[in-house]
Amino acid sequence: MFSLEKLPYDYIALEPYIDTQTMYIHHDKHLQTYVDNLNAALKDYPQYQDWSLKELICKQKNLPEQIQTPVKNNAGGVYNHNLYFEGMAPAGTTSFSGTLADAIVKTYGSYEDFLAKLKSAALGQFGSGWAWLVSDRKGHLQIISTPNQDTPLPMNLTPILLVDVWEHAYYLKYQNMRASYFDNWVNVINWDVAEKRYQESMQ
Repeated sequence: MFSLEKLPYDYIALEPYIDTQTMYIHHDKHLQTYVDNLNAALKDYPQYQDWSLKELICKQKNLPEQIQTPVKNNAGGVYNHNLYFEGMAPAGTTSFSGTLADAIVKTYGSYEDFLAKLKSAALGQFGSGWAWLVSDRKGHLQIISTPNQDTPLPMNLTPILLVDVWEHAYYLKYQNMRASYFDNWVNVINWDVAEKRYQESMQ
């Protein structure tokens, strides 16, 4: 069954952009709840307990009808949050460079234009959800948003980086100012992880 993945850095590591208390509550409380609820949904179905998160998300329609919705919501919650936390790093420890950076500039014109489009997707997502940079198998990039805990996987797209725009990701520090949260979040993007994901998307 599934367990809570540890953060790849300390709770305080993303200060001042993402505050320590938010990191603790977001990871240890919200993500833990998704893990617990996913395990509860699968408790009576041992034949699916060795499926990966990707399999549970992409093959949701193959599951018994009564657990399709809780598995979709909670497997998506675990998957998205794992990507989100892994995709951040202390400010200044990674840089916008490499193959992905070249592809972003080629696609969007500049780093600044890319951030503007990603921010527009984050602010334009009504209610809770996510804004994503994704890639297809040919390395073509897209910016999309998804509601709730939906993922790009059923669209045959590979997540490269994502920003959580559920209020629990930012409300303690930024209240209703999602734009300020986004502007600060960009300082802690882990570009090394994003580059690795981009390379893997084309394999």
